[in-house]
Amino acid sequence: MRWATTFRIIAALCSAAVLAPLYAQDNTLAPRQVPAKTLPVPTDVSPEMQKLIAAPLRQDWDAKWKTGEDWRRVADAAAAKSILALPAMRERLHVSVKPDIIDGVRVFIVTPDVIPPEHRDKLLVHVHGGCYVLSPGEAGTSEAILMAGLGHFKVISVDYRMPPEAYFPGALDDAMTVYKAAIKTTAPNDLGVLGTSAGGALVLEMMLRAKAAGLPIPGAISSGTPMSDVTKTGDSFYTNEMVDNVLVSRDGFCDAATKVYANGHDLKDPLLSPVYGDMHGFPPTILTTGTRDLLLSNTVRVHRKLRQSGVEAELEVFEGQSHADYGRDDRIPETREAFGEITAFFDKHLGH
Repeated sequence: MRWATTFRIIAALCSAAVLAPLYAQDNTLAPRQVPAKTLPVPTDVSPEMQKLIAAPLRQDWDAKWKTGEDWRRVADAAAAKSILALPAMRERLHVSVKPDIIDGVRVFIVTPDVIPPEHRDKLLVHVHGGCYVLSPGEAGTSEAILMAGLGHFKVISVDYRMPPEAYFPGALDDAMTVYKAAIKTTAPNDLGVLGTSAGGALVLEMMLRAKAAGLPIPGAISSGTPMSDVTKTGDSFYTNEMVDNVLVSRDGFCDAATKVYANGHDLKDPLLSPVYGDMHGFPPTILTTGTRDLLLSNTVRVHRKLRQSGVEAELEVFEGQSHADYGRDDRIPETREAFGEITAFFDKHLGH
């Protein structure tokens, strides 16, 4: 008995000795200094994804144009290049894209050549990414093409207004206009909403707006690596800075672009930073990110917030991927895997 008592005392003293340094700084939260290190390209991802991971940092990551007009010139130039790849993608995935107008809002109707019987009464609404200023027009349809082609759903992709045509909350207003039209022709439980990056944030903002307006919520949503906190709060803004080769820095181009879109509005408003909104009553949600994503923490925090709110939420984290790498090319195995998971999630929840 005496030996047992002595052992417990020694164990307690050892534990106290180990833990004492953690609490010996008078409650000061000192930042941790991390030495420079080399990050090898993961060997357990596809060769196609390895090439994306090994790519250099985005060349214009520190560009900080300050007006909507400047951003539009940049967006138009980038869009002219990006749309060159879309015809081949549409052909590979057997998808057609048709421009249209829904209640005054520009959209693209994205339709797979073959829609299986179980999807014929289903509809997806898509909101594109691009830091609220990039990917205008047809350039914003690539994710919708991937979803339609790999998931075999009809998709309405919203070509929402961006600076200088409109500032906050113009993108959200346009997305909600299309959503309201969609629930008039499609039962809400047969409707899904998806988007990535700024589009992922807009999906969450749409749910907050729908709740506030008393509108029915959709059957499920997909929010990919959402810009859910544009105040730059979150651990991975620091741990993945200069590691994410797409967004690169919390003080880079995307932050500058978002501030232009916000046009002086409080960045902590849940309609700009939806992680601060009330997520009770949200539909089942799938979230996708990567271990090198600058917005990994934004995505994780939304997942925790949804879980704490009693919402079914699935978090998919891909090895080595920077921001939205999973949505860059239909020929990459991880892209097909990610959209297969999103398709399975919609299949599980839509119509139920």
